[in-house]
Formats: sequence, C-alpha cells, structure tokens
Amino acid sequence: MSTHHVPEADKRHIATGRAHGKIIMLGEHAAVYGAPALALPVPALGCQATVSHLDRPGRGPLRLCRAVSVADGPAEKTEESAPEGLRLLVDAFARRAGLAEPPGLEVLVESGVPPARGLGSSAATARALVHALDRLFEAGLSSREVFELVQVSERSAHGRASGIDALAVGGTGPVLLADGRGSTPPVGSECHVVVADSGSGCGTREAVAMLGAAFAQAPGRRADFLDRSTELTRAALGDLENGRLPGLGRRLTDGHEMLAGLGLTTNRTDALVQAALAAGALGAKMTGGGLGGCVIALTATPHEADAVAGRLAREHGVHTWTVPVAKGAGDDGF
Repeated sequence: MSTHHVPEADKRHIATGRAHGKIIMLGEHAAVYGAPALALPVPALGCQATVSHLDRPGRGPLRLCRAVSVADGPAEKTEESAPEGLRLLVDAFARRAGLAEPPGLEVLVESGVPPARGLGSSAATARALVHALDRLFEAGLSSREVFELVQVSERSAHGRASGIDALAVGGTGPVLLADGRGSTPPVGSECHVVVADSGSGCGTREAVAMLGAAFAQAPGRRADFLDRSTELTRAALGDLENGRLPGLGRRLTDGHEMLAGLGLTTNRTDALVQAALAAGALGAKMTGGGLGGCVIALTATPHEADAVAGRLAREHGVHTWTVPVAKGAGDDGF
C-alpha cells in the first residue's frame, strides 16, 4: 500500500466512529451453531476509526493505517492493505447509503484492543468504521443496519460469525444473543470481572475451523457440546438476574472445563484459571476463540478484583483489566 500522504486539497471531509473491546462470558463457539451466548463490553479497550473521503473521480483506494496500543507501551503504527472484510463492508455501506459507487477512503484505526486475544479486535474496528461512515455520509443507519454491516466484515474475518461480537463491541452492559436476537439481561447484583491477557493467541477462524472439523467427524459430540453450553448459559442468566454470584462463578469454571475438553485451552490459560481461583475468584475461564487469548475471573467487589488482578500480574506477568458490571434491569434489544 502506498505510504504517501494525501494533500489536503484531495480531501473533502473527515468523520470518526468509536467502539470498544468485549469478552464472552459463556457460549463462545456454541453461538455460531445457534446456541445462546453471554458477553460483556470492555469500555477500557477503546477503538476509534477516522475516515477521510478522498474527493477524486471514480473508485478510489481504501488506505488503512493502524495504531494499536498494547498494555502500557507506545502505539505501533502500520500501514497496510485493508482486509477484505473491511472492503466488503465499505461496498455494502455504499449500497445501503445509495452511493453511486464505493468511495475512496483513507482510514486511520487507533485501537487499544489487542488483536488475536478473543477481545473483539476485528469487530471493534468494523463497528468504529461503520459509525464513521454513517457520520461522514449522513446515512442515518439504524442499530440493525449497523449490526448487519459489522457482520459483513466479521463473516469475512472468521468464516462463521454468530453476531455476539458485533453486538458487544457497541454495548454498554451485558449482552445476550439468543434465538437470533440481541438483548440486555437483568443483573441482580453488582460484580466485577478481571480480564487477564495470556500473552499469546490465534485467529478465531483457526479455532472455529478446528472445532468444525472435529464435529464433522463426531456429530454427536457437537450436539452434546451445544446442549451443555446452552444449559450453562441459561443457568448463568438466572444466577446473574438473581444476584447469585457464587453460582455464576461455578458456571464460568464449568464452562472452562467444557472448552478444555474440546482442546481449546492451553497450559497457560489453564494455569491462569487456577491462579485466579486460588486468589479468591468466584469462577474463571478462557474467553473467546481459545488456543491462547484471555482468561476472565468473576469477583463480587472491587477489592477482590484488585486482589485477583494483582496476583495474576505479580506471579504470572500478565496485563489485566477489570470490568465493573452494574446492577440493573434488562431490555429486549432487537
């Protein structure tokens, strides 16, 4: 991709859009087969897309610059060809907005969402871009239209995409995807979730493909997995609504053991789960695609969250974030 700067005379106007990271509490992988999934937004991991429309005739280039901040270090800036998913997203947006042809764009993505960690990096980038395009061209997209455009990119990136990431990276509270609908489940008691980065990971597409191949050889195993995952997620929703945090924690730990049985955990994530439990977490599990990535741990209070995060940082050298979950009523979403 060209690295030269576009003169101001070639630019028409600029707009920005924002999104953030997410974690899956329960239902990862099962969601792509239609089972329910429960996720949380991680507002501390922000993502901003700044879009400049190049005022030139004909279809212009889609230039992409990324500035990704990992942990407390400086942002790493790269210029690259835009992924196919983002190109497809822009094409779909142009059709939705009634543009004569896809526009030439220069896109700067500034993200604090570590890639390949199960934290929704690709979905956050796509959602931030959609919001920026919506503002740039004054398209007036609905929530459903934003979701569908993010899904265009997500399906290209991962092969199969349930939609839970596309919803959660724009959410403000817990997000439930069930029966093809997104909603906010009720929360009966405040709690706190510690997120720990194992330091390694792989693309979700690889994990989805691995699991799909295993299920193709043993269809009964897929049915058992979906039944068990659905059971855990439904039970967790009841615990969440009624403030039964110890019960919710047990569901998380059971979920980790289920995913470990499918070969999706690693020695590192298994060790982090055990360390979190030893430090007083009510439950802990891997989150996201697996084969590395992050671990989450449930605690009742900020003090307990600090204790778990501190121990994981001291003894295992991981970077952590804490997500507060506020008590509140749910809504039906869309």
